[in-house]
Amino acid sequence: TLDTPEIILLDLGYLIDIPPKLVLTVVDKSRRPQFHSKKIKMEGISYQRFPKVKIRELKDDYAKFELRDTDASMANALRRVMISEVPTIAIDLVEIEVNSSVLNDEFIAHRLGLIPLTSERAMSMRFSRDCDACDGDGQCEFCSVEFHLRAKCISDQTLDVTSKDLYSSDHTVVPVDFTDNAGYDSTEPRGIIIVKLRRGQELRLRAIARKGIGKDHAKWSPAATVTFMYEPEIHINEDLMESLTLEEKLSFVESSPTKVFDIDRNTQQVVVVDPEAYTYNDEVLKKAEAMGKLGLVEIYAKEDSFIFTVESTGAIKASQLVLNAIEILKQKLDAVRLSEDTVEADDQFGELGAHMRGG
Repeated sequence: TLDTPEIILLDLGYLIDIPPKLVLTVVDKSRRPQFHSKKIKMEGISYQRFPKVKIRELKDDYAKFELRDTDASMANALRRVMISEVPTIAIDLVEIEVNSSVLNDEFIAHRLGLIPLTSERAMSMRFSRDCDACDGDGQCEFCSVEFHLRAKCISDQTLDVTSKDLYSSDHTVVPVDFTDNAGYDSTEPRGIIIVKLRRGQELRLRAIARKGIGKDHAKWSPAATVTFMYEPEIHINEDLMESLTLEEKLSFVESSPTKVFDIDRNTQQVVVVDPEAYTYNDEVLKKAEAMGKLGLVEIYAKEDSFIFTVESTGAIKASQLVLNAIEILKQKLDAVRLSEDTVEADDQFGELGAHMRGG
């Protein structure tokens, strides 16, 4: 589990025939981490990296971590897999029985599809197009989940039809609960509003939820946002900084749009308080140049260290989103290894093998 900050050693060097693995190891947090890459040369293969992940902050729908000892290609691959290739469950088919609301059928079907559904079991489900136990119409426990909604307004008060009114055939796949009781009566559950009904208006429908990925449609993407940035390394030239007056130091600190630098009250020295707040805008470098102090500060981007921010839609936890993405990335690398033997690739990876070859 990822309940506490740990270091994850990711073995993704499949192209030199080392078996895939995911090892969790706790490191001595008192030691300063060393940024270097382990390299192994084998028969024309240049090197193998051992990326590490350090968890900084972890919540159900939010994760912040460092990815080290790798390059931008691996960081971007992980980001793209999290956004578009980690599967979730979303409503894909809607059969309207009665709709006398102000919204047309297509509008309601579109809104239903965008409601996040809890998708912990999505990785073990089948894609409906590949399910051999049914024809994908929803009457199958392996590839789909059925929902029903029945709502009718019988009073003069507007009736809010929300995701709470969707009844699932599988208790593990239900609309994500975004209830925030602040300002509301805690006895009144609130969900995502689908439509509002007035007296006499009615909505009855049947919906089928299926497994899918964000590459096919955004409703299946488990990520609200995934970003990464190069970890900055900032060095202050203390000798040049000593030659500045206090007013010049204040002017230098304030030239940064974000709170990267500050002045120590005791020593009156400029110190780096938050290097990660630096946005690579070069404002402090321009300020130093304008003051005639070239080299006052040096800022580098560590090419093998990245800071990730992951926000989940709630379909799966942010920690599970990262782990699922790593697992899928490992499968894709294995599919590349087997691409020469298409029969073996199809037998082992099904549609993933064909997908990797553009089929």
